[in-house]
Amino acid sequence: MSFSAKVIADSVSLDGVRLTTLEVCFPRIVLSEFNTHRTMSRNSASSRAIPVEKMIRMVQENPYVPWHWGKNQKGMVAEQEVSAEQAEQATEVWLAARDAAVFRARLLLEQGIHKQITNRLLEPFMWHTVIVTATEWDNFLNLRCHPAAHPDIRRIAELMRISLAESKPKTVLDGDWHLPYITQDDEFDLETLRKISVGRCARVSYLTHDGKRDPQKDIELHDRLLTDGHMSPFEHQAAPLEFPYEWSGNFRGWLQYRKTIPFESNILGA
Repeated sequence: MSFSAKVIADSVSLDGVRLTTLEVCFPRIVLSEFNTHRTMSRNSASSRAIPVEKMIRMVQENPYVPWHWGKNQKGMVAEQEVSAEQAEQATEVWLAARDAAVFRARLLLEQGIHKQITNRLLEPFMWHTVIVTATEWDNFLNLRCHPAAHPDIRRIAELMRISLAESKPKTVLDGDWHLPYITQDDEFDLETLRKISVGRCARVSYLTHDGKRDPQKDIELHDRLLTDGHMSPFEHQAAPLEFPYEWSGNFRGWLQYRKTIPFESNILGA
């Protein structure tokens, strides 16, 4: 894994409002900064859900290592980088910290501590994949492509900007839907396609572990998420609104699937 930004679905309404879904990968350490942007709907892997041994393999085989070693100075921005020799030494220290975290994580695992705690030790060395959908990108791109932004989030923001610029949205007619991870091979009715899209967005991948799509499992995941009140994966699917200036959740000009579900804001309390 490494920095990447790929357009998964790109749609534009007849009124010219564009809705785009991207799959992006960046270091876990800047996830909190990424998540501050409320116009974007997001789903990503949870450290609570990944087995500890699998997490250990990930950070051993493909750890995140800083590529920009900023020189210590006052303020939030490191305007200068250290020398090549210092960067090499810093990388050795970073990987030694990774090894120490792996050792301590294994000790906690041996003591029977759940992965929702144990895995937290490994997060600084992880790559993170996020599904993100939005109509409004300017604020994110203006802030995160800025020289004052953290180098890691600036790098992924620049890749996202390039992907958005190079992608050509498909016109979605009234009655049609923006459905990430749905392909021409998925021949189902609209209601079923929405459910499949929800399941695949929730998985942060459209493939099952054996490399094959399983629509039935995606539908079952949709139903389970709905029952349990986990509604964020229902935000990526949307249909054009009658008026382009209207808002549905955090989308402008598009009706979120989530907003069509009764009591979506608090299903468990309904």
